[in-house]
Amino acid sequence: MNDAPAGRRPNVLLGHDGSEDNDAALRWAIDEAGLRGCDLVMCHGWYWPYPESHADPRVEGTVRRVGENILAEGVRRARELGAAGPVRTCLVRGSAAAGLQRESARAELIVVGTHDRRPLPVWSTALRLPAHTRRPVIVARRAGGRSGRLVVGFDGSPGAESALGFAFAEAALRGRPLRVVHACWEPGAASEAELPLFGDAERLVRARTGKVAAAVAPWRPRYRGVEVELAVLPDPPREALQAAVGEADLLVVGARGTSRLDPRVLGTTSEAMINRAPCTVAIVPAGRAGNGDGPAEGAEGEGRPSPSARPRRVPAG
Repeated sequence: MNDAPAGRRPNVLLGHDGSEDNDAALRWAIDEAGLRGCDLVMCHGWYWPYPESHADPRVEGTVRRVGENILAEGVRRARELGAAGPVRTCLVRGSAAAGLQRESARAELIVVGTHDRRPLPVWSTALRLPAHTRRPVIVARRAGGRSGRLVVGFDGSPGAESALGFAFAEAALRGRPLRVVHACWEPGAASEAELPLFGDAERLVRARTGKVAAAVAPWRPRYRGVEVELAVLPDPPREALQAAVGEADLLVVGARGTSRLDPRVLGTTSEAMINRAPCTVAIVPAGRAGNGDGPAEGAEGEGRPSPSARPRRVPAG
């Protein structure tokens, strides 16, 4: 079963395994597809868990048919939850993370689910996929607030710039307020000129507030309808973000922050938020601002209208 051939229009790609934990991801993917005017593509990975020397075509066929049934039930569930646009399926052999990465060429973003057990194992799709794809990945969680507020973490890095653009687009699509959180107590990532400020928290906050405001300013004309709040906090990044998302629906972070000490591609703050944040988390790689890669007017790809110009609706559920 694979009715998602290459060359189709942009889509929202969902990793679907049919579990109860995956239902939150399905709901989120339906909302994203509807808000963005995209197809919904449901992808499921199946694999033969034994050495190829022990392959049995009859049993392999059964395993594959289970995957087809999971996707068929997923399409039925998507319609039940209100998916009104095209819903296509993609069955791939291999791990879910590898399959989603291969199938993401035409995806605007990828949505995956996660369970509420923490911490996640290092091989989980929710941790592996954001570290290896060039698409924004939304890790949907069943728990979380219903305030409608979106929070974005901003540290001035290339990944954070992209996260800021993605967050503005999401806030515009959903008609929701956006809180920009900058945690400035990170001496290891500060420039030499700024180091003296770490002896005076108030001066540090004032200096960083100006920088954050300057970074946000170019996005305001493009997304005039988005209510924006700046929060510059004299705290370490993980602690500040954890405190900021208590009632949020979505936290947006860059795929990699400013730390040069950690060799992992994803970044320690992003990984920590996937594991600890009580709400859904979007991880945005550098150079991917969501709809368009920069704040300049007219940067929309493929002639599609700006999110601020599209009708807004409140996501179901």
